Amino acid sequence: MTVDPNDPKQTPAAGARSAFAALHHAEEPLLLPNAWDCASARALAGQGFGAIGTTSLGVAAAAGLPDGAAATRAETLRLARDLGSEPWLLSVDAEGGFSDDPDEVAEFARELYAVGVAGVNLEDGLGPADRHAAKIAAVKEAVPGLFVNARTDTHWLGDGDATDTFARLDAYQQAGADGVFVPGLTDLRQITALVRHVHAPLNILYSPAGPAVSHLADAGVRRISLGSLLYRRALGAALEAVAEIRAGRTPAGPTPSYEDVARQVAPR
Repeated sequence: MTVDPNDPKQTPAAGARSAFAALHHAEEPLLLPNAWDCASARALAGQGFGAIGTTSLGVAAAAGLPDGAAATRAETLRLARDLGSEPWLLSVDAEGGFSDDPDEVAEFARELYAVGVAGVNLEDGLGPADRHAAKIAAVKEAVPGLFVNARTDTHWLGDGDATDTFARLDAYQQAGADGVFVPGLTDLRQITALVRHVHAPLNILYSPAGPAVSHLADAGVRRISLGSLLYRRALGAALEAVAEIRAGRTPAGPTPSYEDVARQVAPR
């Protein structure tokens, strides 16, 4: 059956998607952990997170593919299909939409929406702002109910020029973005200025070297993402454990049992 995302009879999760948008306007900012597979997503949900994102780096690395190179469209969609029907809200990191063609990006967004995804993250990679704005507009026209978080990489890949950041976010908001994301920005004064400038909810990437969650909340940030941090921490914990074992010591820290992990990936 062809899914019409504008037909509420064909989108039983429409209420949940509205709930995802509402989380960006709640009293406390949305703390969004990012998973890379079914087990990590379900484990995070078991910790009480009602909304979970995916990390493009984690998905790509787990598949042996490069991140940010439009190489993981199939893997991203496969994970979305696995997780989209879960009882919590899912936001998908779709890099730049895996295409420079706005219509192709919109088609991918339709596929995500059809399997239950509540939000999508689209990054500009410091490419032309008008091209990214066209992608956002195409997605919002195709699937109005999908929360589009528009990311600019002025601080992640560029020199953090404030004028460029403001101009890009203005263009993305005008194109219909529901939220805006500036990873790599950790200066609290700049974050506060950005909150005052934009009208859409501002998403900041948490950094262990940056402001605490409480300080970001006080500044007016509405969404705090963990990005690839949990995936990288998991790899770090694995390396630490094997080093301890090789040295004749018992690894410290929590270790889920075999049965716990098996339950996470058991057929639902």
